[in-house]
Amino acid sequence: MSGDKTFIAGQQKAPLPEAMQAYAEDGALAFHTPGHKQGLGAHPLLRRLITEQGLRQEVSLMEELDDLHEPTMCIQEAQQLAAELYGADASFFMINGTSGAIHAMLLGTLCPGDTVLVPRNAHRSILGGIILAGARPVYLQPEFHRELGIPMGIPLAEVARGIAAHPEARAVFLVSPTYYGVASDMAAIAELVHSHGMLLLVDEAHGPHLRFSERLPMQALDAGADLVAQSTHKILGSLTQTSMLHLRRGRAAEDRIRAAASLLQSTSPNYLLLASLDIARLQMAERGRELVGRAAELAGRLRCRINEIPGLWCFGQELMVTPGAVGLDCTKLTVQVRKLGLSGIEAEYILRHEYKIQCELSDAYNLLFIISYADTEEQARRLLAALQSLARRQGTGRPVADIQLPVVPELAMEPREAFFAASRPVPFAVSAGRICGETITFYPPGIPVVCPGERLSAELLGYIRDMQQRGLRVTGPEDVSLQTIKVIEEEPS
Repeated sequence: MSGDKTFIAGQQKAPLPEAMQAYAEDGALAFHTPGHKQGLGAHPLLRRLITEQGLRQEVSLMEELDDLHEPTMCIQEAQQLAAELYGADASFFMINGTSGAIHAMLLGTLCPGDTVLVPRNAHRSILGGIILAGARPVYLQPEFHRELGIPMGIPLAEVARGIAAHPEARAVFLVSPTYYGVASDMAAIAELVHSHGMLLLVDEAHGPHLRFSERLPMQALDAGADLVAQSTHKILGSLTQTSMLHLRRGRAAEDRIRAAASLLQSTSPNYLLLASLDIARLQMAERGRELVGRAAELAGRLRCRINEIPGLWCFGQELMVTPGAVGLDCTKLTVQVRKLGLSGIEAEYILRHEYKIQCELSDAYNLLFIISYADTEEQARRLLAALQSLARRQGTGRPVADIQLPVVPELAMEPREAFFAASRPVPFAVSAGRICGETITFYPPGIPVVCPGERLSAELLGYIRDMQQRGLRVTGPEDVSLQTIKVIEEEPS
C-alpha cells in the first residue's frame, strides 16, 4: 500500500450525509417518522445532545435516502467507496455493532450442524452467531502469556491441529488482532485454511486502522481472509454501534451474507449512524496514513517512557516471537501493574477517580490504553504523568498472585440445544458436574469463561470465584452475584 493519494481518487465525497442534507434543505413538510419531526418536538435535552442540523437530518426511508436492505443509491455508493478503500469486493454498513457483523458473518456462511473452529478467547458475540446458525464449535487454544495473564495469538500449528482433527469443518474463525493488539500470522493461516476448502472468518474489531500504516500488522482482508468484521467506531471516527463487514468474493456467497445482514438489522436504521460510517471512511481516505501514522509514533514514544517507570511494563515487539504472535498493533498500550502490588482493577479505580484518566479496560494484572488518531502530545503527557505518580506513591510491592487457568470445559450439549433447553438455578457452590445453561463472562474483554452446553467442573468454578474476588465484572448470568447458576434440567442420555 502506498501513500494517501492512491486512496483519494474517487473518494472525495460522502454520499450519505450529502443525501441527508439535501432532504433536510428541500423543505418538505414532515408527515412521517420519527415522531420528533426533524427536531420540532424534541425535548431541550435532546436538542442539546444533538445539533439542530442533526435533528433535521435524523430521518429515514425517504426516496433519496436509499434503503439499507436493498441499496441502489447513496447507501450503495457509500458502501462501494468503503469496499474500494479497504480492498474488499463488497462492504456492508452495520448499525448494531461488530457483534451484529459477526452474527451476519456466521449466519451467512454456516448451516445447522456445521463445525466451525473457534479460538477460546473469542468474544461472546461469536457464541451468539453460533447459536443463531445452529453450528458446532470446536475450540482452538491461543498461546497464553503467564506473566501478562493474557491470551496471545493462535499459532499456525494449532490451526493445523484443529483442521486435522476436524476435516469436516466448514470454517475457521479467528480473532486478530486481539483486544491487546496481538496479531496472528493471518497470511499463513489463510493459505492453510483455504488449502482444505474451508472459509477464513475474522473478527478484526480492533483493526479498522491497520490498512493505513506499515507500522501496524497487515489487515486480515489483505492477508486473504474471506470475511472480516471491523469496529469502525472503536478506533476510527464513526459513532458508537457502527461497524463494517468486508467480503472477498470466491468462497463466501455474497447474496447470503447480504440476506443475513438484512435479517439481523433494523428496518428503520438510524441515518446518523450510517452517515458517520461514510464520514469515517472519507476521513481515512483523506488523511488516514497521516493520522494513523501519527498515532503509531505517539504510542511508540509513550511505550518507551512507560517502560522507564519502576514497577511498570508495557510489552512491545519483543514478544512478537512467541508462537501465534507475529505482529503488534503498537497503538494498544498494555501496562502491567502487578509489581506495584495492585491488580489492574485497583489501578483503574485510582486512575479514574484520583487522576481523571480512564483506561479502555483492566484485568487481573494490566491496564489497556488505546492511542487513536485523535490523541495528541498533551493527552500522552497527562497519561504518562499519572502513571509516574501512581508508581511513585505505590512503590514496588508484593506482586499480585498468579492466575491458574482452567482447562476448556467439556462440550456436553450443542450451544443452540442448550440455549433452548429448560434450565433452573442451583447453588453455585454445588454445581460442579452439571451442564451450564447460561454464559459467564468477565467484561471487558467479553470472553466467555463458560458457555451454554459446557460442563462445569470444580476447577472452573474455582477460577470463576477467583476472578470475581479480584474485582472483575461478571456479565451474562441471571444472577451476577453468582450465588446461583443456571444448569440444564434434563441432561442428554
